[in-house]
Amino acid sequence: MNTRIRFQFSELTTLLLQKRKASGYWEGRLSSSALGVAVAITALHFYDARGNTSEILSGLKWLDANINSDGGFGDSPKSVSNVSTSLLCYSAVKACSRENRGSSLLLKIGNYLRSQNIDVNSEQLVPAILDFYRTDRTFSVPILTMCALCNVPGKEAFDSIPQLPFEFSLLPRSFYSMLNLSVVSYAIPALIAVGIAIFKFKKRKNPMMRMIREASVKKSLALLRKIQPESGGYLEAIPLTAFVCLCLIESGYRDLEVVRDGMNFLKRTQREDGSWPIDIDLSTWVTTLAVKSLRNNLDKVLSQVEKQQITNHLLAIQNKQIHSFNGTPPGGWGWTSHSGSVPDGDDTPGTMLALMALNQQNPEVVRDAVLSGINWLSQLQNSDGGFPTFSRGWGKLPFDQSCSDLTGHAILAMAKTVHVLSDSLSKKQYSSIKRSLVKALIYLEKQQNPSGYWLPLWFGNQLNSDHTNPVYGTARVTAYLNETLQTHFGKEYSVILKLMIDRGCRYLISVQNREGSWGGAKDIHGSIEETSLAVTALVQNGFHEECTSGLNWLAEKTKSDGLIAAPIGLYFASLWYDEEMYPLTAYMECLSTVKETVE
Repeated sequence: MNTRIRFQFSELTTLLLQKRKASGYWEGRLSSSALGVAVAITALHFYDARGNTSEILSGLKWLDANINSDGGFGDSPKSVSNVSTSLLCYSAVKACSRENRGSSLLLKIGNYLRSQNIDVNSEQLVPAILDFYRTDRTFSVPILTMCALCNVPGKEAFDSIPQLPFEFSLLPRSFYSMLNLSVVSYAIPALIAVGIAIFKFKKRKNPMMRMIREASVKKSLALLRKIQPESGGYLEAIPLTAFVCLCLIESGYRDLEVVRDGMNFLKRTQREDGSWPIDIDLSTWVTTLAVKSLRNNLDKVLSQVEKQQITNHLLAIQNKQIHSFNGTPPGGWGWTSHSGSVPDGDDTPGTMLALMALNQQNPEVVRDAVLSGINWLSQLQNSDGGFPTFSRGWGKLPFDQSCSDLTGHAILAMAKTVHVLSDSLSKKQYSSIKRSLVKALIYLEKQQNPSGYWLPLWFGNQLNSDHTNPVYGTARVTAYLNETLQTHFGKEYSVILKLMIDRGCRYLISVQNREGSWGGAKDIHGSIEETSLAVTALVQNGFHEECTSGLNWLAEKTKSDGLIAAPIGLYFASLWYDEEMYPLTAYMECLSTVKETVE
């Protein structure tokens, strides 16, 4: 076993280093997205069909080559078909295909949609999509708006599409958490642009609201420009940027700078095969995952110069001012180095931990950045003790609420900061961190299901009936708590930590598949990511037989199929993706942890 582990670790280390950019960090590669392609080519078509012929045809060819056997489209090429993405693809093909070129593709998609009881010519289309997403309008309303603009079923559909209150975006940000908005915090650009489009096309019955909204359009457009990043891409996200541009173009604002820069972003980010990913990259996230995966082997694998390169990159991309997109204070990190990135509650603790790991011999060089990150996290923490993704106290929709995996990550970052930088902390700083950590531990204990699992927010499993992924959530949180246990705070709160860890491990054992793998839940097809993370969580707590079975499965799986990525990533309300670095870093972290345990 030991010889095999060392050999596999050596092989994966070579691959990990090969995937690093010349500048020293990792960029990764997100899966292409049928939804991203559909919205992007539609925006390009309505902006300048003739001038964008090459890009549009290339996108259509990609859709034709990547349609599923049932005639539908999933969010990624490895995803099962779903109504939302298939409906957007149908609308895009209908709008963008000249003459009868797309008729065959339209027929296939139409047949799939009919098999799901969706009639593209029926008025029931609107309520069907609204019912699926329920109170969250983040995704449903933009989808229906694009369909209506493409005459699916027709412009009259606007009368049934809920109006997004774009005028609320003009209120102070401190009011947002009280407004019970129907879109999540990171979708303000969609709230504005889609809301304006619906206002332009929808028949209005309330003259007072018409006057208010008419008076709000100009200022809302100015705000949309103000929060647009230098790259032109909102959140560096292709679907969000394309939705914004499409709605503004069709609302009569084609010549605005915000549209021009957004369209340039879309043209610049199209891949050679004609596709687009959902976001330009997750470079910060995958870089910190790569560092994390090496654990105690960092000094053996990376030279001092290479560690300094990564350190310099991460320090350079820390947010150092109030962020224009959502007003978040300085100190946090977003998921990528590009300008559209927004600081969040997962990348910030991940980067803090990476900086401390890279500079174990001289942690003082990253002291100020790490403490700034701690301050940012403390301001993000919700009153329930948990940590949300972007905005404190927003909380009305699931993707804005506190969540277990981000909270576990923040706990580890806080505990590690005190452990590494204790001599640099004032009594006030120490007390503040301790208060935050205790509140977070109480939250995490409350969120642990009696069965022992935690649910993650930004990850799921398509094959699970409710699309949740308790294996990912439990494995991640348990691993975070394992590491927390090795710190000063870990010793102080060892009783509660060990209790939660034991429950998490018991859950993971209970859902291991017979052949040794783990999927998102019991009896779900296993993946490299989920199996690796489960073994990482378990191996530090014993469970030799279960871990050996998992390692055997991983060895056979990677030998036969390679490091195949699974679409476990979850973006927006329900949009799946995979990332090529996920199986590599998860497996590397697994092997690193096993090596530490057995050697």
